[in-house]
Amino acid sequence: TGPKHLNIKLSRAKLEALVDDLVTRTIEPCKVALKDAGISTSDIDEVILVGGQSRMPKVQEQVQAFFGKEPRRDVNPDEAVAIGAAIQGGVLGGDVKDVLLLDVTPLSLGIETLGGVMT
Repeated sequence: TGPKHLNIKLSRAKLEALVDDLVTRTIEPCKVALKDAGISTSDIDEVILVGGQSRMPKVQEQVQAFFGKEPRRDVNPDEAVAIGAAIQGGVLGGDVKDVLLLDVTPLSLGIETLGGVMT
């Protein structure tokens, strides 16, 4: 019971073999999103990866193979979501007026209004 601590050496090849199915399955939601939007991979100008695992070469290779273009490397994958949320907060708060962010997210995003209520 309780947390288990594991300290082992893992080669890149072994890690990639372990996560291969997961990486492959991440392409399906991309296909669905493109279909829902009525566009194809050729309509995508740039690919930005977010999240820690997007640093993994295997992930980058799969994304590049699917979209036919190399993902941008000048966007910090850990900061990208936070920056987007900050911009959206500015839009919701009325401080940013020249941006419209259309997002698909399972998380709620809001701003604190009078009385500490999130809206």
